[in-house]
Amino acid sequence: MATIKDIAKKAGVSSATVSRVLNYDPKLSVSDETRKKIFDTADELNYTKHIQKNSFRQNQPKIAVVQWYSQHEELDDLYYYSIRTGLEKEAQEKGYEIIRIFNQEELTPAEQADGLIAIGKFSRDQIAELASFGKPLVFVDSNTLPHGFSCVTTDFTFGVTAALDHFWQNEQWQIGMLTGQEKTSDNKETIADQRLIIFQQYLEKRQAFNPKWLKVGEFSADSGYQMMTQLINQFEDNLPQAFFIANDSLAIGALKALQEAQIAVPERVSLISFNDTTVTSYVYPTLSSVTVFTKEMGATAFHLLHSQLTHDVTPPIQQITLATKLTLRASSLG
Repeated sequence: MATIKDIAKKAGVSSATVSRVLNYDPKLSVSDETRKKIFDTADELNYTKHIQKNSFRQNQPKIAVVQWYSQHEELDDLYYYSIRTGLEKEAQEKGYEIIRIFNQEELTPAEQADGLIAIGKFSRDQIAELASFGKPLVFVDSNTLPHGFSCVTTDFTFGVTAALDHFWQNEQWQIGMLTGQEKTSDNKETIADQRLIIFQQYLEKRQAFNPKWLKVGEFSADSGYQMMTQLINQFEDNLPQAFFIANDSLAIGALKALQEAQIAVPERVSLISFNDTTVTSYVYPTLSSVTVFTKEMGATAFHLLHSQLTHDVTPPIQQITLATKLTLRASSLG
């Protein structure tokens, strides 16, 4: 079977030039004569990969976007909605057709796709099922590097630490946390919350961790409201000075409970949430939150998949971790 090196040798050009011509690199500047010579040589040597790539570009390529949430759940959690729209925008600008598959829907349409992007948390069985299609596959919001698949993740350590540092610098040493317990959509695996792990380690080092100020429920506004109400009833005037809350939905529920109990935010209790979806700016007081660059996560996942689909040599499996930042608003002191 002919290789790029064989074509380069016969055409009298470098292997890099052959690769870029056959991959239709728009930034490559070569004469039409050289370009024609490379394609003619490839055909003469019966090199077939460039024919496949050419076909890939002539026919509109397809990406299956597999969401671990149902369509209704996605609208309740704008975090995953934002990831999906970020990747779809990039894909559509590159001429891709999108096949959307939500939780509980058949995966069969993925057979028509050139590649798959899976958003959310998936069990080993689900990862194996997605891999069984034999298509390039990228995951977003879960570390699948140990399973042999490229992924895009978030830097939890910096975000959680920045939030706790802010409380600490404002002499708020009594800090509670509200978080949720997640499982993969097939309920086969429980997912450890990295934010909780980092939170506990941070406070234990300062001998300030109090497990009574930690509540674990569901990632919803209702759950946030119920957990904060329980803490208010239990501790009354001894409620912690501040709460780190693992997502915006939980924080909105907690804020409602504090307001109903006439507990001033941030004067009595400060709140910092995580994700920084659009809702943080539309509640009162506006929510301080750790900003996660969700649209960029989606776009990065698309570029990883696009690279796999358009290169003769499959790129190495990689994990790309995007930074976070602390965005301060009215719900926290300082």
